[in-house]
Amino acid sequence: MTGYLQYIVWDVASDLYVAGIPIHLYGVLFALGLLVGGMVVIHLMRRYTASQSYLIYAFVGILIGARLFHCLFYDPMYYASHVAEIFLPIEEEGGKVVFGGFRGLASHGGVVGLMVALAIFSRRNGLNYLEVCDIFAVATPLTGGFVRLGNMMNSEILGIPTASPMAFIFKYADDIPRYPVALYEALWYFALFVLLWFVYRAYGNKHRLRGLSMGIACTGVAVFRFFIEFIKENQECYTPLLPINMGQMLSIPFVVAGVWFIVAAIRRKS
Repeated sequence: MTGYLQYIVWDVASDLYVAGIPIHLYGVLFALGLLVGGMVVIHLMRRYTASQSYLIYAFVGILIGARLFHCLFYDPMYYASHVAEIFLPIEEEGGKVVFGGFRGLASHGGVVGLMVALAIFSRRNGLNYLEVCDIFAVATPLTGGFVRLGNMMNSEILGIPTASPMAFIFKYADDIPRYPVALYEALWYFALFVLLWFVYRAYGNKHRLRGLSMGIACTGVAVFRFFIEFIKENQECYTPLLPINMGQMLSIPFVVAGVWFIVAAIRRKS
């Protein structure tokens, strides 16, 4: 008990019961993130098009990309023998096939899927691809912050054990003091959203420095993700031979792409 007094005890249940009906807090925060992020996009896109079909493109792209990346990069051996579970919200349990939802979405894949979806939308609607991406880049960290808060409610995406006074004890996990990395990520994403909002208002919405917001978003998210992985429990089902994990390896191309977009935007302006 004495040890517990040194740390914050996180004993929040993942479900909230209303009139006896369980409400999954992760799902609520995920939906809230999509809603708030969508409102930001609608606000910034209103001068480009009256149609809001881009939200459908974005949702489908994010879902497909996030799912495929998780299956291909984080648990390929399992899904190689359970191909149906890649595309259907089912899982095998005790020799039976049951509805289990899509368990496993990779944020890197979600971004790739989003960028592909926006390329298709922009081409079909005659819009500048970089301008559309800049708008979604502003909202993406905001949505990501809510998703990470949902991970906190689930007591998942845990940090490595630590004796630091900053540690949390997750009662619904393993009672070991750990870094609350999901909380760190959420706070960083919210701060990045504020930065991107002011950057876009200053440059992006006047057609100056196209691609700047997207570059800052890619770099800001990926660099933070790369370093936070050092204090995060490994999530993939195999250990790579390299001294970095899968999340870090997938972050490197985003850092390179982000820097390229920033440099290209500045050169394009000059």
